[in-house]
Amino acid sequence: MKLVIVTVVNQYHKEVLGLFKKANIESFSEASIEGFINIPSNVSNSSWFPIEKSGSKSRLFFSFTEEEEIETLFQLLSEFNSKLESNNPLRAVVIPIEKHLI
Repeated sequence: MKLVIVTVVNQYHKEVLGLFKKANIESFSEASIEGFINIPSNVSNSSWFPIEKSGSKSRLFFSFTEEEEIETLFQLLSEFNSKLESNNPLRAVVIPIEKHLI
């Protein structure tokens, strides 16, 4: 069993739900998050309100699942990202689980 975590901007929320379904990952959780990127100080100072921070509305998905489903999900995520015409790819990580309670 492993933990897979996927982050995505809200724009791709429905697509990620479909990818989880195609990968046969039926049990997962999601949360609303705000994503930030550090901007060099000379760029941020050019803003009208340089103290104000704005993030991207995003979603975080996670699931404790088996490696086979994760491999399928990663293939689907890679395929999706290869067709994107934006700079907001789907991002994913896998974390091994040493112990778990069911």
